[in-house]
Amino acid sequence: MKKTSTRLADGRELIYYDLRDDTVRDAVDRRPLERTHTTSEVRRDPLLGDQVAIASHRQGRTYHPPADQCPLCPTEGDRLSEIPDSSYDVVVFENRFPSLAGDSGRCEVVCFTSDHDASFASLTEEQAALVLDAWTDRTSELSHLPSVEQVFCFENRGEEIGVTLGHPHGQIYAYPFTTPRTALMLRSLAAHKEATGGENLFDAVLARELTDERVVLESEHWAAFVPYSAHWPYEVHLYPKRRVPDLLGLDEAARSEFPQVYLELLRRFDRIFGEGEPPTPYIAAWHQAPFGTLEEFEGVTRDDFALHLELFTIRRTSGKLKFLAGSESGMSVFINDVPPERAAERLREVAS
Repeated sequence: MKKTSTRLADGRELIYYDLRDDTVRDAVDRRPLERTHTTSEVRRDPLLGDQVAIASHRQGRTYHPPADQCPLCPTEGDRLSEIPDSSYDVVVFENRFPSLAGDSGRCEVVCFTSDHDASFASLTEEQAALVLDAWTDRTSELSHLPSVEQVFCFENRGEEIGVTLGHPHGQIYAYPFTTPRTALMLRSLAAHKEATGGENLFDAVLARELTDERVVLESEHWAAFVPYSAHWPYEVHLYPKRRVPDLLGLDEAARSEFPQVYLELLRRFDRIFGEGEPPTPYIAAWHQAPFGTLEEFEGVTRDDFALHLELFTIRRTSGKLKFLAGSESGMSVFINDVPPERAAERLREVAS
């Protein structure tokens, strides 16, 4: 992998990740952009104890542009985009309309390929490995920023999810705090460790799931399963079998095997609802240990946390979506219409 860092016309950082070491990236952003100004602010909810990002400048972000005006495609002639070069393998750049910025963290866009009509599932294993390298590198770099406590790599796919740009891409949020969902995991981790005299909860969950009927696929270094208490109609958790706290901890064996496993999982997701159905909308979310202090989670260290990816769709059946209505949105109590055992069975049925 070759990494080349440059700056866009408004001062934002852009990084090329290339498969070839001899690739030269010297294209200049020719757009007449003024330096970006953001109004991102993080406010704490005193009753729930969580944080809300207030970012009014995002109201003006790009919204469903025609394909020939996609800002994530390479620059071509007089059609200028966020990527100055005429081609790329993987590109990461600072979001022009970030939810978090400055002392409130940082937001980045990850373009998986220059092919506008592709998807992550259509990447080659070599391309998917390069995306993994980019995620890992950005996790490392962002973790050193003084305002960053947790790094979250994720992909939103599909208009149903709220995606406003059709080009295959994901995002990275670098939060200035430990997110509420991670805090819940850490509290459960601490309680289980104390109650069992030191047993790791992630290890116990993975061991139990691997003996159950909800395993979707398993390889030497990775395991994918529908969790016992899945929140979403089709939800899969992907774990490395050797517990590590973040992407940086993956060894070469796990890194080498990841593209094959993950691409197979995504391709099965696209076959859940049968032929002729539009691509399955999904969220793919990497859960990594925070880089900040864990003092409030007594007895827990970063190494107790288990890196894993959660992949889920809001489509519950053909032509129907799972909406977060009263119970889910008002009380955070999910109601799942698809039994996890049936979801796992379906994901095994659609194996290639």
